[in-house]
Amino acid sequence: MPRTLSTNDHTQKHQRPLAGGVGKEVQACMSKSIVFVTGTRADFGKLAPLAVAARDQGFAVSFFVTGMHMLEQYGLTKIEVKRMEGVEVHEFLNQRAGDPQDMILAKTVIAFSDFALEHKPDLVVIHGDRVEALACSLVCATNYIPSAHIEGGEVSGTIDEMFRHCNSKLATYHFVSSQDAKRRVMGLGETENSIHVLGSPELDFHAGPSGVTIDQVFERYEIPFDDFGIVIFHPVTSEQETMGQQAVNLFDALVQSGRNYVVIAPNNDPGSDKIFDQIAKLPSERFRTLPSMRFSHFSELMKNANFMVGNSSAGVREAPFLGLPSLDIGTRQTNRAVAPSLFSSAAKNTDDILGFLTQYWGQKYTPHTAFGEGRAAEHFVNAIKDPAFWTQNLQKNFQDHE
Repeated sequence: MPRTLSTNDHTQKHQRPLAGGVGKEVQACMSKSIVFVTGTRADFGKLAPLAVAARDQGFAVSFFVTGMHMLEQYGLTKIEVKRMEGVEVHEFLNQRAGDPQDMILAKTVIAFSDFALEHKPDLVVIHGDRVEALACSLVCATNYIPSAHIEGGEVSGTIDEMFRHCNSKLATYHFVSSQDAKRRVMGLGETENSIHVLGSPELDFHAGPSGVTIDQVFERYEIPFDDFGIVIFHPVTSEQETMGQQAVNLFDALVQSGRNYVVIAPNNDPGSDKIFDQIAKLPSERFRTLPSMRFSHFSELMKNANFMVGNSSAGVREAPFLGLPSLDIGTRQTNRAVAPSLFSSAAKNTDDILGFLTQYWGQKYTPHTAFGEGRAAEHFVNAIKDPAFWTQNLQKNFQDHE
């Protein structure tokens, strides 16, 4: 069985001394250990603000890093996790090229079970609907380890929605993005006092200055144009047979538009190879393709973009928050969000895509705050600092709501 590796153990450097007026019960809470599970660059973007806030309050924070973070084709983004100071990082390679989802699930269950037995975390924080999150939720539930699910109660147009709802049923605590999400989690039979409304945590990155200039972004990532849109197009696991043609249709439309684009590589879900095949054919003078970006740099890029297109959650959550017009392609984000700056189209509708690009390129909208104002980390630490938070019963009962 592959062993997890620990690095970046600088926890003491960033622990703040507890104020003299803090009660013993609160001090006991803040001495607890919290493990954040991350398998993708996207979920790390949501978990990082929460982890930093918990670390700065004196909690012992660590990351269990796996999934596409460990794969060079997707930017080897475990490096980004290891840049966070004051936390421990544990790595596990849970897949090889071509591994099916059920095998990845099984490998991750075995590895995280060993990890949890050895490290005995007080709380495990998982996010969303990925198979790595499901694996760790199963381990926590079967071993009576408290777990918190970030962004449960979301709906989408893909099979991943089932994983998300499974994670909610397995979790002890729920940190959701909206009142609608809270209502859906309650509909799954969860108690209201176990649900906390945070907003979308990734918005914390965008709420303030990025810390870099757009010229620094251009230089670091060798982006040769300053008038650009952003493209992120992921595979849909239930539509593998058509992903190649969808990619052909979308990128043909973008080529026809005559515009410049920064293309962020897709995630590692089945069907990504067909998208990579089409990306490789794009004219390099107008399409700059990147495996991933640092979050500060990506935030600054979005703040200076003219348009966003694809099927990433960034297009339906982050872009509206920044007032950036975005075009959601296909079914992956169906029902996830509604905003004045958000539009949708099937990949095959080339004329519609070109029309959107012509009409809305460069327009600015009022920031959309339906998923919070960028204060998720503040809400998170306020919850976990409360001694009552840690008294939740691990034996769950289905709660009927009128």
